[in-house]
Amino acid sequence: MARFTPLAAFACAALVAAPTSAKPPAERSVPVNPEPSMADKFPQVAVAFPGGVKAWRDVTYQVNPGYRPQIVDIYVPAGKGPHPLVLYIHGGGWMGGHTRQSGAFDNFPKMLAAFAAEGFTVASVEYRLSGEATFPAQAKDIFAALRFLRQNAAQYHIDPSRVGVFGGSAGGHLAALTGLACTDGKIDATLDPASANDGCVQATAAWYGIHDFATMPRITQKDSAEQRLLGCKDSTCTPEAIRAASPISYVDVKDAPVLLLHGVDDKVVPVGQSQQLEAALKAAGVPVSATYYPGIDHSFMGATPDDTRRTSLKAMNITFDFFHDKLGVPRK
Repeated sequence: MARFTPLAAFACAALVAAPTSAKPPAERSVPVNPEPSMADKFPQVAVAFPGGVKAWRDVTYQVNPGYRPQIVDIYVPAGKGPHPLVLYIHGGGWMGGHTRQSGAFDNFPKMLAAFAAEGFTVASVEYRLSGEATFPAQAKDIFAALRFLRQNAAQYHIDPSRVGVFGGSAGGHLAALTGLACTDGKIDATLDPASANDGCVQATAAWYGIHDFATMPRITQKDSAEQRLLGCKDSTCTPEAIRAASPISYVDVKDAPVLLLHGVDDKVVPVGQSQQLEAALKAAGVPVSATYYPGIDHSFMGATPDDTRRTSLKAMNITFDFFHDKLGVPRK
């Protein structure tokens, strides 16, 4: 038997350590722009909903330096269209909430997709909250979202001449403001100069919204949601700031039709807010329809689960029928 000597071990080690002729790995390479790029290139994949609806989530409609990107979910019905656009604006006291919830509805994205299946492109928008920026940043964001959607009408099968907005609570306020802050077919430039050439909406629905800050009881309370929105200094909101944020200030005879829905026993936003706006719209000759639900609190909450369910479904059906009528989409 051959002995494994130290010399043999040295020879084996030398053989193992001998240099090879293998090529070095290829240098890594990815696309590089000539300038810094802030574009979000993560793939946008459509989500399928019943009825042939496809939805794109978290689509960026605006990027303001120093703020998170503003996003919108977009639900597109089957068929080439173009379809009327309806934009939903969430509530939450301008301090919270998100684009995929509303009141007691269990699955709000599914509800919006079902509405889209009836022949609308439906979008649900995020906006800057009051902890991020004070008014009118929120209104500017809504106008920017509508501008983005109109500019991308072909991609999302939108008819930019038929647009509606709706929302609840803080979203009801912003929906009413969006619908009413319009003069001679253009957005009020004093509210948002960037939107001065943008077209108006053709229908507005507001659920339990704030329409006149001057008559909101909390407007004098330090750190209330209203004061945080307006950025009131020394706990005092100026008449100018109150007027600028109040949808009722913008009412004129040329406003598009409005739907108002509100619970009579609302303890968060008094029903008088919608009643005041209804009276102002009627006085100006603006088409308005209002429904007030006895025994119903904020967010269409009733004394029993059945009351909540019944009122929520009534409000949903009235709202969807309103947009069918005003935006010219026959019921199937």
